[in-house]
Amino acid sequence: MPAEPVSLTVERISHEGRGIAHHDGRTAFIQGALPGETVSAVIKRRRRRQEEGQAVEITSHPAASRVEPPCPHFGICGGCSLQHMDPGAQIAHKQAALAELLANTGGVTPAEWLAALTGPTQGYRRRARLGVKYVPRKDDRVLVGFRERFSPHVADIDSCHILDERVGRVLDELAGLVRGLSIPDRIAQIEVAAGDEAVALVFRNLRELSPDDRAALIAFGDRHGFLIFEQPGNESTVAPVGHAHTRVHYALPDYGLRFAFAPTDFTQVNADINRQMVPLALELLEITPDARVLDLFCGLGNFTLPIAREAQAVIGLEGAEPLVERGRENAAANGLENVRFEAADLTTMTPDAAFLGGPIDRVLLDPPRSGALEVLPAIARLAPERIVYVSCGPATLARDVGELVHQHGYRLDKAGLMDMFPHTGHAEAIALLTRT
Repeated sequence: MPAEPVSLTVERISHEGRGIAHHDGRTAFIQGALPGETVSAVIKRRRRRQEEGQAVEITSHPAASRVEPPCPHFGICGGCSLQHMDPGAQIAHKQAALAELLANTGGVTPAEWLAALTGPTQGYRRRARLGVKYVPRKDDRVLVGFRERFSPHVADIDSCHILDERVGRVLDELAGLVRGLSIPDRIAQIEVAAGDEAVALVFRNLRELSPDDRAALIAFGDRHGFLIFEQPGNESTVAPVGHAHTRVHYALPDYGLRFAFAPTDFTQVNADINRQMVPLALELLEITPDARVLDLFCGLGNFTLPIAREAQAVIGLEGAEPLVERGRENAAANGLENVRFEAADLTTMTPDAAFLGGPIDRVLLDPPRSGALEVLPAIARLAPERIVYVSCGPATLARDVGELVHQHGYRLDKAGLMDMFPHTGHAEAIALLTRT
């Protein structure tokens, strides 16, 4: 692997936002490089047919979409990959990548493209898992943040521009807090779960906290208005430190709904996009007062409860029992009685399943990044008129939509991008399918 930078001309950009060039007979994926640029790059990893590297200088033809990254840690911290690209150009790139995936992977093109959902590009991230590293050789320093690019090490940063600003501005104080504990080398990570009113921080402690440690954590939480939790084992061991609160909350004001969640529950990262995404999904479903809707991979009811405001009945199905219980809690707290949450094996679901309580005419699904391929036959057996597919993995969305179109008699009417993770290569998408 060469120690000196090499000169490369960037031909195009990959779906995840790396510049693509060629070097020594290999395809080179270069972080921080944009199409048309000639860059000086350091090669970090090499395989038989490809290599990965980092642009260190733009030597000629800087792209028109290039901007000065707003974060001083860009290029070191691995939390972002596209801060050097204008936000509008990021959207255009992600939309083009989605269209390419739908066409090439799914063999489909929507009859109509939806306008992209966009929001703030700074301070948007409400969920994160921050690495913690005690470094005795550096004056007993503690580092708190995301991992370095091309490295498992925690980046040396003192702030983060994409994190919810209540947390992003106090990373240095968090590092000082951990350094002052009796076990600075036994705090493995800090999980961030921010709600509308409060922020929860879950400290993964690999050894028991001392009374002084607990007092320091409580004082830090009181000073910043944070809810502090410890996690000495698996997720079942998460417990509050110095307070009785076990839930954080967010609201969907358009529907008069308030959701409670535990700090380790799945919730959407970007509150602004979520408040746009839910109404869009319900609009695409075209819910009528007599509609019976199935919400698959429903989580704690982010879509289920708004649907209940408009439909005759909605059934939320989820594989994780704790989230099912949280959905039931939230339905009761919001006074909704036409909603049912169940834990079920979605792959074996049949139209006469007792928990469905009758025919289903609309389906919403929001699966994990791996997609929903295994449950598509079960969905097809229900024969819903409309399917709205919300996806955090455009590649698996394209695969699954292609399956529904080519194997199960559906048509892709609409699709669009949702920019849930600005400045990163991650994209989310939404699609409407109707029965032909």
